[in-house]
Order: sequence, then structure tokens, then C-alpha cells
Amino acid sequence: MLLSRLQNLIGGIYDVSIAHDVYDFLVTDRRQLPQGARDGTAEEELLVAQPADGELALSLYLDPDLLQRLAREDPLVRLHAGNVADWWTALEGVSHFLYLAWNAGHDKPVSLLELEMQAEVDKYVASYWLLREQSPYHFPAELRRVLFARTCVAPGVAAERVPLYREASHYAEKFCRRLEHSLSRAARCRPQRHGGDGAVLAELRRFYRLTHARKRALIEGIG
Repeated sequence: MLLSRLQNLIGGIYDVSIAHDVYDFLVTDRRQLPQGARDGTAEEELLVAQPADGELALSLYLDPDLLQRLAREDPLVRLHAGNVADWWTALEGVSHFLYLAWNAGHDKPVSLLELEMQAEVDKYVASYWLLREQSPYHFPAELRRVLFARTCVAPGVAAERVPLYREASHYAEKFCRRLEHSLSRAARCRPQRHGGDGAVLAELRRFYRLTHARKRALIEGIG
């Protein structure tokens, strides 16, 4: 199923796994969400609750129409301009779910900024891997520009959240810009391969495991 394959794609890139499948936490009917979330309009939303004496509880809401569109135009078969926005929406939800669950399993706290920043990196990385697999001889040089320069914060987002999303996008774009240079060099050396450069994978896996403070310090040090 699409979301499970997406979870496996992200997990494979970063060499992380969890004991749960995203479908076990998926909600597609807003009426099943907590009262305060039922009137929302977002197509993707991760709901988190952690009682003082209990385990972390997660629910991932994805709009059923979104999932139907992805079923008709499966991005894992062919990613294109007509399904990329839906792909990124679903990818963001799975990214949030996997990153939060993996860190919770290692007793590591996660900030909202960190969660959003990692999701933006995941959008670039997973899309790059997929595009290179589908078109091995084409380097997707337009990907970073489309993802970061041509997207904007959704109109319905609460005003107090806008600076956070912009900051997450800024840090992620800077990190992905460096990745793009490394991936481009690897593609020129091995044009038939689709992103399997060992040095880039190692960097991504180290980045995934860094604390939020160390991620920001690393990115701020990028020239």
C-alpha cells in the first residue's frame, strides 16, 4: 500500500525502522478526530497526545480525496507535475509520523521546528531518489527550486505558525542546496545510478540522528 511503501522508502534512506505501520494510525474521517480538530481544513495533520503518566499517542489524518487521487496517479509508479503536490502532502504526514515515532522509541524529544524541518528535507530527498529511479539518466535539477522557491505557506495556517514554517523551510533549503551539489557530482560520476552515493547516504543518516541544536548548528555553518 502506498503509505507503507512511502514509510519504507524514507526508512530505507535513513536506515531507521519502527515496530508500527503508518496505516495502524491513519484516520481519514474527521469525525473520528478529537473535538478540537474536527473543524480543520488541512489535508494532512498529525495529532499527538502524551499524558503525564502515559505513552505517546499518535494519529495521522489524511484527506480521503487526497488518497484517492494518489491511488489513481501513483507517484511511486510515475511522479509528475500533476501528482507532486499530493505526493508531498502525503510524504509530509508519513515523515512526521516516522520521525516522531522513531525518536520517541529512543527517548529523544522533538520540537515542532525540528519536525517540520526534517519533513522538508524528506520531501527533497525522497523525491530525488524516486525521480532518479524513474529516470536514471536525468538529474532533477529543478526539484529544489520547485519545492522551496515555488511553494508557500497554506492560507489557512494560523498566523502564529507562519514564522515557524518559514524558518523550517529556510534551514531545510540550505541543507538541501548542499546535498544537491553532492548528488550532482555523484550523478556525473555514475549517471546510471539513482542516488546510491554512499557518502551522501552517510551524511543523511548522521543528520537524521542529530539533536535539533546540532542540526541547526550544522546548517548555519554551511557557506
